[in-house]
Amino acid sequence: MKGVLEEYSAILGKYWCQRYLLFSRFDEGIKMDEEGWFSVTPELIAKHHAARCNEGIVIDCFTGVGGNAIQFASRSHYVIAVDLDPKKLDLAQHNAAIYGVADKIDFVKGDFFDLAHNLKAGTVFLSPPWGGPDYLKASTYDMKTMLRPRDGDALFKAAMNIASTVIMFLPRNVDINQLAELALSTSPPWSLEVEKNYVNGKLKAITAYYVRQNSS
Repeated sequence: MKGVLEEYSAILGKYWCQRYLLFSRFDEGIKMDEEGWFSVTPELIAKHHAARCNEGIVIDCFTGVGGNAIQFASRSHYVIAVDLDPKKLDLAQHNAAIYGVADKIDFVKGDFFDLAHNLKAGTVFLSPPWGGPDYLKASTYDMKTMLRPRDGDALFKAAMNIASTVIMFLPRNVDINQLAELALSTSPPWSLEVEKNYVNGKLKAITAYYVRQNSS
């Protein structure tokens, strides 16, 4: 453990202690970069996201080290995993191979916003960078100023043209009113379900499920 921790900054110690919550098969050779330690979706939540998805193609727009993409593929979804960082894609592909699902995932290097107009799928999954662990220092997470690389409105508008279901995985202190504003920004409005995600009794995050409504 000492050797591994020396490889990363001291702040990651608590995440190392939670490694099996992030990947249950961690000891089989899971690889992470520093950002992956605090940004990957805990496996139980990623499994839940996958179970909530309808059949069809899922686009994981900020795949990182692959936590969500692996679970979507494990539920027999075909996954397009997008990331701007080729090193993250290499890690994600390595980790997917450990779970035996690398052949169900297309790993695409690129900027989601540049690729969006050419993508079509049943579900778009958005777990954009939250800004590192410092997001918890704010009493309320403001999607208009704190999300990276673009705000929540830009993310939703790009995603809604790709799929009829959009899932956003966000900090637990996110402004719920802003989530509702996104649903109401279209005509007709999209339906919205907001879900609190707990692991071992602790609130970890918020998931927003948006579904396009047919015009009457």
